[in-house]
Amino acid sequence: MAREISLSRARLVAILLPVALLGGAIGSQYIGGLFPCEMCLWQRWPHLGAIFAALAAIALRRNAGMSATFTMLAALAILTSGLIGAFHAGVEYGWWEGFTTCSSNVRPAGESMLDAIMKAKLVRCDVAPWDLFGISLAGYNAIFSISGALLIFLLVHRWSRA
Repeated sequence: MAREISLSRARLVAILLPVALLGGAIGSQYIGGLFPCEMCLWQRWPHLGAIFAALAAIALRRNAGMSATFTMLAALAILTSGLIGAFHAGVEYGWWEGFTTCSSNVRPAGESMLDAIMKAKLVRCDVAPWDLFGISLAGYNAIFSISGALLIFLLVHRWSRA
């Protein structure tokens, strides 16, 4: 019984964490007006992959081995997003050099390319557009994603040892 609870909790974290973090990122963009930079977008893709892996783990819950495998894949994807977030936070805090790419919002229909370039809001990867207690969104993604991935690994490990 405890064995199934451990794997069930791992699946629960594996689905809820990326949904919450990806939802928060999308909400901050469309509701909060915080346009993402290139590295912000990079952090979203692994969360999307984690959601699909966690959904597969949930769908395969009758086959514990396959469910655990997909749960671990979700944890790896979450960890990947967290590591990208840690790198991005380091760039924002000036701990190391980032990449030279930047991003801007999309060009409206009917506008010339030059007009779009001249009006485009440049979103820099080395400037945190928002922080709470000195921690940027990338920093929070790193904290929550790495911690969550480690928790999932621990829960699946407990399941495998029981």
